[in-house]
Amino acid sequence: MPHIVQISVNPQGGVPKNRVAHALLKTDGVEGDKQRDKRFHGGPERAVCLYSLERIQALQDEGHPIDCGTTGENLTISGLNWQEIVPGVRLQIGEALLEISSFTTPCSNIGGSFTDGEFKRISQKVHPGWSRVYARVLQEGVVKEGDEVQLKNAEV
Repeated sequence: MPHIVQISVNPQGGVPKNRVAHALLKTDGVEGDKQRDKRFHGGPERAVCLYSLERIQALQDEGHPIDCGTTGENLTISGLNWQEIVPGVRLQIGEALLEISSFTTPCSNIGGSFTDGEFKRISQKVHPGWSRVYARVLQEGVVKEGDEVQLKNAEV
């Protein structure tokens, strides 16, 4: 069953983001989380950043020092086919309903999570299917570790 493995925030902004047991997902972001540069992070179209536990583990197997929250994701999820998590997909997580809005663009701020600082290892353009994703919040709500993640059909 797909579920939340970790919820991560950083009240000062930046990375890493640190584990919390639960969080309120709001249309303008994750309560308790801050972004340093609003030109590239945060806002309604980038309210929540998600990543796959299985992708993190595969990157660790390649020798990268990545871990949950170190690349700035708010929700680390296990059990989804990450190839299917693309813009337009909706996810019901706890009380919240999210819609994937875009793939993220990695930057040098997350270089410490990668051998030789090779942050482009999770670039959608360079390695399709390995990117984190941003989501907009369609229905605000509290999420907690262990919450089930359900794929939902988009309303027409």
